[in-house]
Amino acid sequence: MTIDLNEHKALIIVGPTAVGKTELSLCLAERLNGEIVSADSRQVYKYLDIGTAKPTPEEQARIPHHFIDIKRPDQYYSAGEYGSEARHCIDDIFRRGKIPLIVGGSGFYIQALVDGLFAPKISDPQVKEKWRTEISEKGIDAVFEKLRAVDPQTAAVLHPNDVQRVVRALEVWELSGRPISSFRKGKEKSADFQTLFIGLNREREELYQRIEKRVDAMLAAGLVEEVKSLEQMGFGPHLNALRTVGYQEVFEHLHGELSFEEMVGKIKMNTRRYAKRQLTWFRKDDRIRWFTLDDVHVDALAAEITLLMK
Repeated sequence: MTIDLNEHKALIIVGPTAVGKTELSLCLAERLNGEIVSADSRQVYKYLDIGTAKPTPEEQARIPHHFIDIKRPDQYYSAGEYGSEARHCIDDIFRRGKIPLIVGGSGFYIQALVDGLFAPKISDPQVKEKWRTEISEKGIDAVFEKLRAVDPQTAAVLHPNDVQRVVRALEVWELSGRPISSFRKGKEKSADFQTLFIGLNREREELYQRIEKRVDAMLAAGLVEEVKSLEQMGFGPHLNALRTVGYQEVFEHLHGELSFEEMVGKIKMNTRRYAKRQLTWFRKDDRIRWFTLDDVHVDALAAEITLLMK
């Protein structure tokens, strides 16, 4: 039997880190007979459990989850790959008579899934800075050879000393999983199902308190030991998967660059900054209906969102 996916509606829950997306999404998944499709660019990696606030085994047993622990930290995975694979996953969830709940704070992942990616909007200052740093450390020739390997068509028309365009081409490749030369003008094909976007936020001081408590809880749960174990397995701070808040600072501590107290303060500060960037990204999307979350009212909010899905 052929199913018209345009008749189906997927629920998309976004918001900054530590806002409470997991608790609400579990509640909603039970109400809606749903399955959770993670849109977190770090939870896709195995062994990154504590530092990514990955759903616990108990939470994953409670509701089926997708796109968690699907790659090793040394395996490349892009937003473009996620978008394509997640669309297939969502189609399958619909065909089984369930509702997909796309939950996460990775804006590129959600853009790739719902709208597709196209070159003019693909940008990330951290990725850009990473390639500039690599040029400084290894030289433009070595980095240009990397571009030649992943996008020979673009490399053929660029001068190796055109640092800005070399960095731009590598930035697009890393974020999208596609060479910049493969993009055409205009928008990519959008997903063929309906969506309801829900954005979660809290009062700023409350969100920051939750971030600080989460960092303390991660450290108490063994974040430093998790990073030690990753390094022992050969997964070091040079990997893209580990160039993220919580892991980079612990590596700096383990390598003698930060004291424990400095490490804790830096993780909290960088997590607050990350939350600000997430909010800035999502506030540009006028499809999102925003709710200020209060722990006391999670059930009531879940009931309200359930009605919106009807």
